[in-house]
Amino acid sequence: MPPPSQLAIATSSVSRLLKEEGSYHKELADQEVQVAKLEESIKNGGDNEDGNAEFMLKQNKIALEQTKAVFGPLRERINAAVIKLEDQIGLAEEAGGAEGLDNARKVLEEAKAS
Repeated sequence: MPPPSQLAIATSSVSRLLKEEGSYHKELADQEVQVAKLEESIKNGGDNEDGNAEFMLKQNKIALEQTKAVFGPLRERINAAVIKLEDQIGLAEEAGGAEGLDNARKVLEEAKAS
């Protein structure tokens, strides 16, 4: 089996990074819900039978901030991968087309839409 082409590698890289970003967005939403639940619970005076609700809230807020911090560098990696994919698409078009060109264009459109 021949090794994957540079176009295929660039396409899969952008696709993987977009999936990763989607996963982090879901994780962020879940963490925000968890923080809101803990804040509401503390405000209402419940769920503090073991006395660590404040600590848990603090830890969840730290995790939330760490997740938010991932988006900047991840977006930079996506942008760099998109540039590489655009270059590979251009090279493939100059060479008279290549296998996976349609998929590469589709992934590029997804990346630009996000």
